[in-house]
Amino acid sequence: MSTILLAIESSCDDTSAAIIKNDTILSNVIASQKVHETYGGVVPELASRAHQQNIIPVVDTAIKNAGIKLSDINAVAFTRGPGLMGSLLVGTSFAKGFALARQIPLIEVHHLQAHVLAHFIQEPGQQHTTPKFPFLCLLVSGGNSQIIKVTSPLVMEIIGTTIDDAAGEAFDKCAKVMDLPYPGGPYVNKYAMDGNANAFQFNKPRIKDFDYSFSGLKTSFLYFLRDRIKENPDFIQQNRNDLCASLQKTIVDILMDKLIKASKQTGIKEVALSGGVSANTALREAITSQTKQRGWHTYIPKFSYTTDNAAMVAITGYFKYLKGEFATHDMAPFAR
Repeated sequence: MSTILLAIESSCDDTSAAIIKNDTILSNVIASQKVHETYGGVVPELASRAHQQNIIPVVDTAIKNAGIKLSDINAVAFTRGPGLMGSLLVGTSFAKGFALARQIPLIEVHHLQAHVLAHFIQEPGQQHTTPKFPFLCLLVSGGNSQIIKVTSPLVMEIIGTTIDDAAGEAFDKCAKVMDLPYPGGPYVNKYAMDGNANAFQFNKPRIKDFDYSFSGLKTSFLYFLRDRIKENPDFIQQNRNDLCASLQKTIVDILMDKLIKASKQTGIKEVALSGGVSANTALREAITSQTKQRGWHTYIPKFSYTTDNAAMVAITGYFKYLKGEFATHDMAPFAR
C-alpha cells in the first residue's frame, strides 16, 4: 500500500514543500528569499516574515505539481530544528494546523538527519543506487561540519564535528572580506576555477580525532589580506582568483584529511557527501579522486538536494512513518 506524505522545510531562509509517495519524490518546491543579499547574511526577522508569506503558495504548488488531492495525504512531516527559531515556528505551526485539520499523523524531522537521508530519495522512472549500511557521511553546510556514522536510516552517530565554525561559514566570511556577494561560497567556487590553488598558503588547524575547526583559518586569511593590502591596496582585486582557489583548497584539504582518517580507523569504505557545501566543485572532485585511490564507494547527491529542501524532510518522514514515530502537537521547535 502506498504512503503519501507532505513535507515542510523552513529552518533558515528557504520555504520548501514536497510530496513523496513511498520513497519517490513527486514534487519539491522551494521559494528563496533574495532580501538577505542586501545585508550580507540572513536576517532572522525578515526570514520568518517571508516564510509566512510563502508557505501557503509553496504548499499549494507542491500538491498541484504532484497531481494529488488533499485527501491522499497520509501524514505531514516538518523540520523541527536546528535552525532559526522564527523560521522554524512558521513551518511547525503550519504542519500542526494541517495535521489537525486533516486528522493525520505529524512527524518531526531533524534537519541534519534529513541532509544525510537525501541520498535515499528516488525519482519517478529512475532508480539510483543508495548507500549501503554502515556508511560514513561527510555533512558540510553553512552551520555544520560533521562526520556521521550511519548504521540505519534512523540510527546515526556523530563521530566528528566542528568545535567552532563550520566550513560553510569559513567560505562565506572569507568571501565577505574579499567583498564578494552573499552567500559567498558559490562565488569562491566560481572564481577558484580560474585560479592557482597553490598560490597562497593558509593555516590548517591541528585538532584531535575527527573534529574540525575553521576559526583559525578565517583569522589567518584575514591577517594575510590585511598585511598584503598595506603593501598593495589593489591586492585582492589583482589576486582574487588565486585567493579563492587557495582558500578553497585549504578548506577541502581540512575536510578530506579527517574523512580519510575516519574511513581508515572504522574500516568503512561506503562514503557519502551531504549538505549545502557538497555542491562545491573542488570538494566533489576530491571525493572522486579519493574514491579511485582508496577503493571507496561514494555517493554524491543531486545539486537540487544539497541545499535546504523539503524532499529530504519527506524521505526522512517516510522512514519514521514506517516505524510509527509520530510527534505530539505540544512539541516545540529547537534552534540548536
